[in-house]
Amino acid sequence: MDLSRRRFLHLAASSAAAAATVAAPSTARAGVDHLPIDRSFKNIERYHRIMTKARAAGWGQVPIGQRMALLGRECIGIPYVGYTLEIDDKIECPSANFDGLDCWTFFEITLGMARLLERPRAVYTPQDLLKEIQWTRYRAGLCTGNYLERIHYLNEWFIDNEARGNVKDVTRELGGAIPLRGRQSREMTVLWKGYRYLRNNPSLRPAMARIEAKVNTLPVYYIPKADVAKIESKLQDGDIAGIVAKDQGGVCSHVGLITKVSGQSRFMHASKNHHQVVLDQTISKYLNAFSSHAGLIVARPLATGREVTSRSTYEANLRSLGA
Repeated sequence: MDLSRRRFLHLAASSAAAAATVAAPSTARAGVDHLPIDRSFKNIERYHRIMTKARAAGWGQVPIGQRMALLGRECIGIPYVGYTLEIDDKIECPSANFDGLDCWTFFEITLGMARLLERPRAVYTPQDLLKEIQWTRYRAGLCTGNYLERIHYLNEWFIDNEARGNVKDVTRELGGAIPLRGRQSREMTVLWKGYRYLRNNPSLRPAMARIEAKVNTLPVYYIPKADVAKIESKLQDGDIAGIVAKDQGGVCSHVGLITKVSGQSRFMHASKNHHQVVLDQTISKYLNAFSSHAGLIVARPLATGREVTSRSTYEANLRSLGA
């Protein structure tokens, strides 16, 4: 483990602990019930409709990437709504909102539903989905009510979830990837007024800034947008496609899913421009349509049962990913 990663792991743990007095319930524990269900889950009826259709159609039997593409299509037309994760002033809680999705919650909720379908049951409850979201949204898969436990930057999400066996970063395997140098992830501290928890808890901001500083040390390889057309055929259904930005707010400015249509790798995403979840053009055309886009990073979902739950194994995997 290099020094920067060791410090990053220590920082993540210590920052969450330091925030406990501000953000956590009186009894810190892992769970999805830190807030009432009517606060943490919106439009349960739509969720049940999607899962009932998926179960009846046997989607749990198809590979997880194809399953994600099918489930993602069920979300087409759901309005784009930003900041849907900011649901309280102090207490962090796993949440899902089927009334409105942003780019992150679209791929995350789709992944959660896809993972659930590998565990057959007569009814999938909202709490079932919230448990899956907790497992992927939070550092080490743990939410005790602390805001700083949530992963805010996609490049860290890739590393943390790969270390726990949920996805595999395939960016370098696709070909043409190069290191991303000199990037400064600082959106959370520069634009803190847009984040309810940071706005209402000033004591969280210095700790968030320190986390951002360590996120900036994490290794990132990306495929420049001029080269994405060359590797498009290697992309698969359900691949999580992070859009690398040219600016300094973070590594990625947007994220969505790949879905294959007549052999083409189309980009499905919650679009601010279209105001809803859409099935867009091919990923290479989408990247080249905006001057602000620099390229692509890609993570491939893995079937459940590969999860790493041992802390020592998780940290060993993080060391290996940072080597």
